[in-house]
Amino acid sequence: MCLAEAAMTGHQRNEERSIWLHRAVAEKLWQDPALLAKARGRVEGWIADASVHPRYAEAWRRVLARSLEEIAERLTDPSETMRALRQCSPFAGALTPRERWDVLRRFRETYER
Repeated sequence: MCLAEAAMTGHQRNEERSIWLHRAVAEKLWQDPALLAKARGRVEGWIADASVHPRYAEAWRRVLARSLEEIAERLTDPSETMRALRQCSPFAGALTPRERWDVLRRFRETYER
């Protein structure tokens, strides 16, 4: 374990890993804008059936109403608001299992140095 990893709490490590995963989603959005339509549909479903707390669903609705550039920026924003929102992301499933594995492998390699 490296010093950077040792200094990072489990919570911080989880947050950083979430940012890495959402960075990969943001990159994929540029290649496949249909993912944005799926995420917006998922949020509308959350709102319609109240399956996600309205505060979070509405916050995601506002994020996804922005331009692609702004959405990509927000996905990796380390703010408390975005940390909370990433816990229930409408982009679940946007990465294939292989893409997700690759991101997590790179994340581990970075923090094991």
